[in-house]
Amino acid sequence: MSSPAVVPLIAGLGPQEIVLILLVLVLLFGAKKLPELARGSGRALRIFKAETKGLMDDEVKDSQKTEAQKQLDAQRRAEAAQRLETPVEHPVDHTVEKPADQPRDTDR
Repeated sequence: MSSPAVVPLIAGLGPQEIVLILLVLVLLFGAKKLPELARGSGRALRIFKAETKGLMDDEVKDSQKTEAQKQLDAQRRAEAAQRLETPVEHPVDHTVEKPADQPRDTDR
C-alpha cells in the first residue's frame, strides 16, 4: 500500500491549513483588498531589505575608515551631543498688544 506523499509547505503547514488561512483572509479583508495588501506587504519587505543592506554596508565602510576619520567622527558626535545638552535661551516678549480698533476688556 502506498500512501500519498504529504509535503509540508511552510513551517510545517500542510495544504489544508494554507487553504483554511486563505479562506479566513478572504472573509476578513474581502477579495478586492487582498491584492492591495499583498502589494503593501511586498513594498514593506523590499524597504526593510534595502535598509538592512544599507546598514550592513555602513558597518563595512566604518571598518575600512582610517584612524583619523574615526577620531573626526567621534569629535563630531561629541560636539553634536554637547549642542543637544546645552539649552538655548531665546528672549521671550510676554507683552501682547491688542489692535486699537478692538475694544479692550475694561472698555465694556
